[in-house]
Amino acid sequence: MTHTALDQLKTLTTVVADSSDLDAIRKFRPLDATTNPSLITAAAEQPESKELIEDAYYQAKEEGYKSDELIERTIDILTVKFGVEILKLIEGRVSTEVDAALSYDTEATIKKAHELCELYKGYGIDQSRILIKIASTWEGIQAAKVLEAEGIACNLTLLFGLHQAQACADAKVTLISPFVGRILDWYKKAEGVDAYTIEKDPGVVSVKKIYTYYKQQNIPTQVMGASFRSIDQVLGLAGCDLLTISPSLLTQLEQDTRTVDAALDASQAKQAEAIVRPAQDEQSFKDELNHDLMAFQLLQGGVDGFIKARDQLSLLLRQSFGIDAEIKS
Repeated sequence: MTHTALDQLKTLTTVVADSSDLDAIRKFRPLDATTNPSLITAAAEQPESKELIEDAYYQAKEEGYKSDELIERTIDILTVKFGVEILKLIEGRVSTEVDAALSYDTEATIKKAHELCELYKGYGIDQSRILIKIASTWEGIQAAKVLEAEGIACNLTLLFGLHQAQACADAKVTLISPFVGRILDWYKKAEGVDAYTIEKDPGVVSVKKIYTYYKQQNIPTQVMGASFRSIDQVLGLAGCDLLTISPSLLTQLEQDTRTVDAALDASQAKQAEAIVRPAQDEQSFKDELNHDLMAFQLLQGGVDGFIKARDQLSLLLRQSFGIDAEIKS
């Protein structure tokens, strides 16, 4: 019997669906699933999401929210409702993202995380099945440190460099999502290169370095490669703790029959040349980020992109419920 590349990958790595598309999750049955504002917005635009949207809106309204706060509360409820529906289809965890506009505000991020957890609790979902997703700014990482100490597991996203990964490890976060495809895109543009071999792919190399550092330092934080542009990138990180993969790439992996070998292995990572990092504080973190043009631009661009996606969802909701006319009356 021929095993697909996806079947083989699943023996080496925990495969996670990077989607809010319930049909796709139903088809691939991953252990975990991740969402973000862009995915939630895309899912909300599907006709089959109408009932979820209406339920979220009327729940927010019954709670007494009005005007702009009504829309913001509706988005939070809708985001959690998608998470609840996803959890009905998987055995593991779902990652739910804090409003990206709060990425540079530690206290506001903690407060929003608590609100999301309370919403999940109201739907009967155990805390162990939720990962609160936060951008890997210094402020976001410090919020995650507080939340983790409270027993709230976090997934730190928009991570583009080892300095961010080190700060996440110091904060004892549960999981990080280092990006692959966005790093590749940046270097292709910056260096005027059409393509790289997988061995030299900047995104793949970045995640391998982070994985190696974590294993050498016996850091328990899990590494979940994210933001892939091709199945070659995915398979180039086979053996990583987790990989979160879009439905389109999951389909390609399901149709591919090549032999898949582990590209990452914890024991081999420990035997590799040691990666040494100095102790880190807020100033050294921000200095390193400011001097890493790729990480700096992609972190801020990612935050801006997620804010834009949430704004698009806000506009969709306002149009759906005539909220502007309601406010003016």
